[in-house]
Amino acid sequence: MTQPAKPSPPPEAQPDETIQGHNYDGIREYDNPMPGWWVWLFWLTVLFSPVYFLGVHVFGFINTYEEDLAADQQALQQVRAAYAEANPTFEADAGTLAQFVNDPAQAEAGKAVFMQYCMPCHGDQGQGLIGPNLTDAYWLHGNTDVDLFNVITRGVVEKGMTAWESTLSAEQRAQLVSFIRSLAGTTPPGAKEPQGTLYE
Repeated sequence: MTQPAKPSPPPEAQPDETIQGHNYDGIREYDNPMPGWWVWLFWLTVLFSPVYFLGVHVFGFINTYEEDLAADQQALQQVRAAYAEANPTFEADAGTLAQFVNDPAQAEAGKAVFMQYCMPCHGDQGQGLIGPNLTDAYWLHGNTDVDLFNVITRGVVEKGMTAWESTLSAEQRAQLVSFIRSLAGTTPPGAKEPQGTLYE
């Protein structure tokens, strides 16, 4: 006659190598050791900490955060200075524009820009078509070199003039000012009637 199977002990009574010694008030915990690389990394940081402390605060062979920051800021300033020297910015002030206006070579360069971008509205001789006559002494938005530069740069949207800042460089816009100044008093045929304020 077959003996009945012996009932298996409850799970709590079964030996388990992975949880032996890890039973706290009936709460069993698996023994999962940390990975070896993590343990070694932990001990390396522990061993390095006194070296770091002595290097920063006693012997000074490791830079502090403030020293690293100051060095990085100095290096950044040197990079900025080198870039500014290699790429000078154009300041469209009265003095700079006056140099362009008094330079025939700049006026000639401005003529090429004018013929490409401005002629359809102002005519090939600045006599005015859709846009105003640029050869007389009447001006709609001021008559200084800076005024002309700003009108070219920003445009006159309400009158249909494009802002050329995104298309032409600052130097090209200054060259346009130089060329427009060279048109003063040229009285081309078919010139458009005066518009704006007379500036003597």
